[in-house]
Amino acid sequence: MSEKQQTAEHRSRPGGAAFREFVASGWAPRGTEPTPRAEVADLTPARREALSAAFEGARLVVPAGGLKVRSNDCDYVFRPHTAFAWLTGLGADREPDAVFVLEPLAEGGHEAQIFFRPLAGRDTEEFFGDSRYGEFWVGARPSLEDMANELGITARHIDEFADAAAKDAGATEVLVVRDADVDVTAQVERIRAHLDEATAEKAQERDLELGRWLSTARLTKDAWEVGQMREACDATARGFEAVVADLPEAVRRGRGERWVEGVFGLHARHAGNGVGYDSICASGDHANTLHWIKNTGDVKDGDLILVDAGVEVDSLFTADVTRTLPVNGTYSPAQREVYEAVLAAQEAGLAAAKPGAKFSDVHAAAIRVIAERLHGWGLLPDGVDVEATLDPENGQFHRRWMVHGTSHHLGLDVHDCALARKEDYMDAELKPGMIITIEPGLYFKADDELVPDRFRGVGVRIEDDILITEDGNENLSASLPRDPDDVEAWMRDVWSR
Repeated sequence: MSEKQQTAEHRSRPGGAAFREFVASGWAPRGTEPTPRAEVADLTPARREALSAAFEGARLVVPAGGLKVRSNDCDYVFRPHTAFAWLTGLGADREPDAVFVLEPLAEGGHEAQIFFRPLAGRDTEEFFGDSRYGEFWVGARPSLEDMANELGITARHIDEFADAAAKDAGATEVLVVRDADVDVTAQVERIRAHLDEATAEKAQERDLELGRWLSTARLTKDAWEVGQMREACDATARGFEAVVADLPEAVRRGRGERWVEGVFGLHARHAGNGVGYDSICASGDHANTLHWIKNTGDVKDGDLILVDAGVEVDSLFTADVTRTLPVNGTYSPAQREVYEAVLAAQEAGLAAAKPGAKFSDVHAAAIRVIAERLHGWGLLPDGVDVEATLDPENGQFHRRWMVHGTSHHLGLDVHDCALARKEDYMDAELKPGMIITIEPGLYFKADDELVPDRFRGVGVRIEDDILITEDGNENLSASLPRDPDDVEAWMRDVWSR
């Protein structure tokens, strides 16, 4: 059953010829200034050329994805698929239902094409009558000429895509990023209907290879991408400072986790596209639930609040930063003891993050410090020392209090490059231009009877965004203090303004 069949139509839409003529008339001419070329349009050709060389002779189909219904006739805010954004340079909420295609050329290489729904004329039914796409409802879209000027690639109407994708299908390999748009993937599968079972399975494997290539290619950022990440981290720092400034209000109002979430979200939305992921604003024992995004709790004097949040700029690059703050501005002795253990682990991870080291070395360095602190507190089982708990097969007892990894790649996705193979990610060497997080933590749940009373209900994570450089690393989020004394001084300074 189609969406239109499932949903009753409650809008009154005048349909008379006189009304249509009236609606289409009386508008000032559209602007004639050409759309300027996007800055990123000078950088995307190199990305596409590398992809072209890796899949010579194949038609490569990379959808942006479509709008998704949130409730009844309301859509979620659109966010294009990451591979589409990386290849085209389009960010923010652009461009629903579009499809990027690398069309193989007879002389070798590919032509870059974008198929999308361009601006409709004011004399069309869409202009006034289409609440999902019509200019009257959601604003004007770019024309074909606008898009070609902005991106420097061939722009075509989305209605031409089906025929273009199927052209010479018997002689041309057609590959698609499968997870981007189920409808486009189904179109490609229909194009392959003539293939025998074994060849069809091979085609699907090649699809996955395409998706993996597009994920792995983003492991190292170019200078423009690094600049976008700097902007995201700077905006995130401003958001955190706004959170600190409003912490007393979060305490006073009740349900303060929501207040903190809202304050950060306000600054994220103002500075860029919004938050890069659902913010974790976890006060007290909620900090010990790793993915606490309900944010329904009170923020209480004397508790810690763990805020894990990042601004996504308009290009879709996102920061990912965590600070664990004393709500009243001062860490208690027990809170400080746990905090300093986590900070020492992060410092060890930072020292390990350098060119030539393996990605996994960062976690190994940080988790060793965590294991040493847990052992020093007497929390590991009897007879289990640091080396025993670090044994990957028969140990890992420390993971009761730090279950997650210490790092992940960061960029257009908060967990970037997730389709890369283990040998290209966990086991790979760090290289200049890579951006990773370093985020150790300790989580002592309030009902954990294996930890001392003073630690129960205390959860701490410290996370920064780290650029690997030629001679080490740079902390892109370093403007936010980490040392507990510096955190307390920073909070006092913010409250004194």
